[in-house]
Amino acid sequence: MDWYLVNNVSLQRLEQVARVGARLVGRRGLWLCLLSLWLVAPAAAQQRNKKQPPKTTRTAKKTKATARPVPRKSAAARPARLKTKAQLERERQANLRQIQATSQALNQTQEKKKVSLGQLNVIKEKLTVKKQVIQGISTQLHGIETNVHQTATEVLKTQQTLRELKAEYARLLYTASKTANGFNRLMFLFASESFNQFTLRLRYIRQYTEERQRQAARIMGTQYRLHQQLSGLTEQQKRKSSLLNSQLNENRNLLSLKTKEDEMVQQLSQQEQGLRQELEERRQAVNRLDNLIAERVREEIARAARAARLAARREAALAAAREARRAAAARNAGGGAGPARPRRDPETASAAAADDDPTAAPESDAPETAAEKAADRRAVRIALTPETALASSSFSGNRGRLPWPVSRGFISQHFGRHPHPVLKNVTVENRGIDIQTGEGEAVRSCFDGKVLTIANIAGMNTIVMIQHGDFFTVYAKLRSVSVHEGQRVSAREVIGTVATSAEGTSEVQFQVWHNSANLNPENWLGRK
Repeated sequence: MDWYLVNNVSLQRLEQVARVGARLVGRRGLWLCLLSLWLVAPAAAQQRNKKQPPKTTRTAKKTKATARPVPRKSAAARPARLKTKAQLERERQANLRQIQATSQALNQTQEKKKVSLGQLNVIKEKLTVKKQVIQGISTQLHGIETNVHQTATEVLKTQQTLRELKAEYARLLYTASKTANGFNRLMFLFASESFNQFTLRLRYIRQYTEERQRQAARIMGTQYRLHQQLSGLTEQQKRKSSLLNSQLNENRNLLSLKTKEDEMVQQLSQQEQGLRQELEERRQAVNRLDNLIAERVREEIARAARAARLAARREAALAAAREARRAAAARNAGGGAGPARPRRDPETASAAAADDDPTAAPESDAPETAAEKAADRRAVRIALTPETALASSSFSGNRGRLPWPVSRGFISQHFGRHPHPVLKNVTVENRGIDIQTGEGEAVRSCFDGKVLTIANIAGMNTIVMIQHGDFFTVYAKLRSVSVHEGQRVSAREVIGTVATSAEGTSEVQFQVWHNSANLNPENWLGRK
């Protein structure tokens, strides 16, 4: 009975004809009307098909209730996985830049024929970065393997679904083949015992045809989804193969660097006497730098305490003078011969005079007592003014976000106590961090502040100490300086250039202090 369904012969029209025939001639008339419709409708439908092409309808969208649920996206298509992949890519790019920087530093130090600790530090840094690269590749491989497993599982499920859909569609086609011609369908309708049964059978035939169309659409959608999953699986396999090759190459490079490191350590071990002498010279230089920093910090703490004390003394004197004037004005307003005016002490009188005369000199030149000087020496924190308090708060608020003193380089020696890279049973201590960089690299201030001290120290070259409220930053091993004491500098402003040692190593030492406390600079610097 497909001819009246395919060619838009509506069920309502057929039911109308049947009702008219039933009213006119009874049950026999009904069959005659249906028979005439069966004879006439195919010819009319064929004539319409010649005039306009058949329209393709997408019945799959109309059957939301019977549509199968769409499978979940694979883990590779989820935003979280994409974000992780992007983060890994950024880390890989950062590691590649670090490898390039260390390679340049190694080339610079290798210009000197003698093996040095600077070369060993570069090799160690390259080893660290290579390990990070390999770790990143391993993480990506793990993610891809997980995605491959999930995608393969989804492919198997989709293939099973496709087989079930095809089997169901085959059953539908087999059932439909039994009534393939219009005569069989008409006989099925004419065998109805009542008009209601006739309409139900007619509706059943229509729904059966629509179900076949929906099933065909589901099969096509499942085949397309399977194709997409297989394509994604192929791409993941290619990516996995590429990463495995990269990991293999990086492991070879790591082994080569490790061998080179062992050779350098062996060569440096033969220079033990020179290394011990170099270590002793460094310790002396560090002690001289520590003494200078401690002295400058103590001086600044004492100066701030003295300024705060003088300001408080002046404020108290001015307040007393104002109070005395108010009392005198009150007595004068009372009139008459009042009691004798009290005799003011010299400090109150001078404060009153200073308050009356704005041009009067402040009491900063007043001699300090021995107790006050002793209190200044005992002070361990800088007395903050509103300006220095704001600078300290701003510096402290940028913990972990300060810019690096140099634009490129790596930490060749970390903060604190750690074993000597060559000498056994020898521990070295670093008050800051040593950043190895390129020759002639510009050294920058890490934050806004005031240049407190510029000095030359044997073994540390030129040092610059910058104050940020009650915080201090120290930049040592500079070849030249482009600022002067008392100058205000801003963040990332160039203050000098890095010095290069006789072995060809260019590095700057960076320290952070809070009052008299030494801090770990790595906790204050941001990511490069």
